[in-house]
Amino acid sequence: MTFRLAHLSDAHIGPIPRPNLAELLGKRVTGYVNWLYKRGAQHDMDVLARIVADIKAQAPDHVVMTGDIVNIGLPAEIALAKDWLAALGAPSEVSFTPGNHDAYVASVTDLVHEVFAPWTSGETERAGFPYMRRRGGVALIGLDTGVPTAPFVASGRLGEGQRAALARMLDAAKAEGLTRVVCLHHPPHVGGARLLRGLEDAVEFEAVIARHGAELIVHGHNHKPSLHRLHGPNVAAPVVGVASASARPGGHYPGAAYNLYEIARKDDALTITLRRRGLNDAGDVVELESVEL
Repeated sequence: MTFRLAHLSDAHIGPIPRPNLAELLGKRVTGYVNWLYKRGAQHDMDVLARIVADIKAQAPDHVVMTGDIVNIGLPAEIALAKDWLAALGAPSEVSFTPGNHDAYVASVTDLVHEVFAPWTSGETERAGFPYMRRRGGVALIGLDTGVPTAPFVASGRLGEGQRAALARMLDAAKAEGLTRVVCLHHPPHVGGARLLRGLEDAVEFEAVIARHGAELIVHGHNHKPSLHRLHGPNVAAPVVGVASASARPGGHYPGAAYNLYEIARKDDALTITLRRRGLNDAGDVVELESVEL
């Protein structure tokens, strides 16, 4: 049996609806200025549409979107992002985990959780984090690293509660013979991001994986492809980062791309193949790389 999983991240849906003065109080003002003079030029919704069209053409069994779906957490942004996510796929076909831009200010964190709840619900559990979704012999475990931070800080955090629940879910999925795929926004390993941009409890996350294991860990946040490995109880778990799904080619970061995984298990033998698909110089979405993890 082969399960095909598409992973995209950091859509940064735009343009940002014009905020009122009250909405720009606090951290949002710096983020809005950043969008007007920098980020808005880096993210192209036509590019994002091409990426989404290619994902649908590849007909994956499931899609996971790992956050930064919005920019400064305006309610109007979140409404637009919900419509975009619904167009990407039904909640049974798409899973979501929030990023730091989705938790830009504390006042919208609950709204994000409420609006995107259909895409963050497990089969039997209520919506919330972590969640586990069983699909075709695969356990998709979604974590929330988005927490409100000070201006110019983009770090994330899981917290003791999520880490403990993650450990239980990893053990339960292993007992069921499922391939465990952990999905989150921030790179979860020590040194995975620049100062003030990483996962604050990366050491503790690494300890969970060292004790309980995972077959694949996927993340976004850095807007570039990456591959790292974390020690597990038996074999190392690949940790794979993906480029932004809306990045214009020729910019500061690599052009838009997404990752397509083919997860095949026969008896006790597991193979995971990564196919990275993204924009070429001509602006077409093509296969850029194929790697067996």
